[in-house]
Amino acid sequence: MDDVVYDRAGRGEPLVLIHGIGHRRQAWAPVFPLLTPHRDVIAVDLPGFGESPEPSGGYGVEPALVMFKELFTELGLDRPHVAGNSLGGLLSLALGQAGLVRSVTALSPAGLWNRTQKMYAIATLKAHRALAQCTPPHVVRRIAATPAGRRALVGMIVGKPGLLTPDAVVEDAHALATAPGFEPTAAQSRGDFRFTGPVTGVPVTIAWAEHDRILARPRVADLRKVAPKGTFRLLPGCGHVPMNDDPELVARVLLDGSR
Repeated sequence: MDDVVYDRAGRGEPLVLIHGIGHRRQAWAPVFPLLTPHRDVIAVDLPGFGESPEPSGGYGVEPALVMFKELFTELGLDRPHVAGNSLGGLLSLALGQAGLVRSVTALSPAGLWNRTQKMYAIATLKAHRALAQCTPPHVVRRIAATPAGRRALVGMIVGKPGLLTPDAVVEDAHALATAPGFEPTAAQSRGDFRFTGPVTGVPVTIAWAEHDRILARPRVADLRKVAPKGTFRLLPGCGHVPMNDDPELVARVLLDGSR
């Protein structure tokens, strides 16, 4: 199996956390210590992102399912709970559909879009990556030093950019700019790719950020087609990556979803 970098801590039933495209396992840092008293928490860097090397089996949902199945075996996890944000939410739903996990919590998951929404989301994320690639790190650090600067840099991604530390903004920008998995992962969305489910046989929670500026919130009727018996929640005041916007709320949603 390809080497996958992860952080693991805590006690209780296992809960695997999956980040979004261009991000890294540290996206979960604000909620990680709130979860570890109750769960054995494993936050992973997807192959080609963060510190994990590129995958030998290629990118896409199916290779990711193979990778996670092997990772679960390597870590001694028998159908863990899983939670993901954006791309990680899509992969979490796919893991649930494949019967590889015991519960799914998806935060603003990718793949539940129409063609126009998909094109907008991918174009917006590519623009953020291009900006990160062309802005020198010392300039990013200078801009990120003020709340207004952080809002300008990441206000499309998070709902409360002033809560991010300058270091987190700089490190996230570097991760986005340098991730070799970004382009091949984005390319997987070409054509009419859409996750339609259904995810059955396991508890499913889909929680959408109230102020998500990347992915439009689907109608409940459409979510019901993806997860016929799912629980659907709104994350008030949060942006597309909600973990830093309201760690207590997100932790509560994850703990409720992984009972």
